[in-house]
Amino acid sequence: MTSAQIRAARGLVNWSVRDLSERSGVHRNTITNFETGKSGGDPDTLAKLQMALESAGVEFIPENGGGAGVRLRKV
Repeated sequence: MTSAQIRAARGLVNWSVRDLSERSGVHRNTITNFETGKSGGDPDTLAKLQMALESAGVEFIPENGGGAGVRLRKV
């Protein structure tokens, strides 16, 4: 999961950093540091962010030659 995917995922579900922080239990500064490249993010933290966003309907698309991305799940 990349910092760009997190930013894009927040945009898809219209969440602020504060919203993601509240839903994931990850401090806002930690999220901001990851999104701006100041931190690589540890695996446990990234898993919390991913789980929160996936519970809101985001699907993470892995790197497959065309670039990593995000989309909303079809309902």
